[in-house]
Amino acid sequence: QVQLVESGGGSVQAGGSLRLSCEWTTRTSSSYCLGWFRQAPGKEREGVAAVDFDGSATYENSVRGRFTISRDDAKNTLYLQMDSLKPEDTGIYYCAAHAHWGCSLATGPFDYWGQGTQVTVSS
Repeated sequence: QVQLVESGGGSVQAGGSLRLSCEWTTRTSSSYCLGWFRQAPGKEREGVAAVDFDGSATYENSVRGRFTISRDDAKNTLYLQMDSLKPEDTGIYYCAAHAHWGCSLATGPFDYWGQGTQVTVSS
């Protein structure tokens, strides 16, 4: 069982930056794949970035080069640094975790989800 709590959302103008954080708590010693997902109004939830226990990261094409995912296992915290934000980045951002093999942007394997934090980018 993993509990996840996001923070750091807000409203910015296009071109600005935000840093999201996600603190997790767990009673197990499993190595987790951690990911960031977002959901815009009227759209399905999509994967943004994921990072495996060894630090290897995967990004959705539209955010590659603008977003950076990182994890600090000593602090049990996942980060998403978002730069050069665009209006189309607007949505609710969720962090998620799973302990299955592999670490991709597919939502299916993720068993644990945070409550989400709103990101709004205005033009």
